[in-house]
Amino acid sequence: MVEVAPNAKPPVCKIMDYGKYKYEQAQKARESRKNQQQTVVKEQKFRPKIDEHDYQTKKANVERFLEKGNKVKVTIMFRGREQSRPELGYRLLERLAEDIQEVGQVESRPKQDGRNMTMVLGPVRKGKK
Repeated sequence: MVEVAPNAKPPVCKIMDYGKYKYEQAQKARESRKNQQQTVVKEQKFRPKIDEHDYQTKKANVERFLEKGNKVKVTIMFRGREQSRPELGYRLLERLAEDIQEVGQVESRPKQDGRNMTMVLGPVRKGKK
């Protein structure tokens, strides 16, 4: 005897093979997991004094990740005296967010944590266009 619906009033039970019931439940769970989409967070690292060509290359990488539906964590790494000028990193992240606004949007604003400044970008959802 297997309890099928324990929350029902009165609880519903069936006489069946418990192994078969467990197998069917596992199949249903696997099927529902297959339909869910895994969110992958890619990371792209920048430096505050990045050259224009390097910036364009890394921006293209970020756009490619976003078009595939992944989230992108953009990190700006500060070294030495660069740490005293966090506004350089902030401006770079703002510029990047503006440049990729067709394919992505900012999910978390730029924030400084130690030597790094991070910002998370997510893909633009199709329904919002």
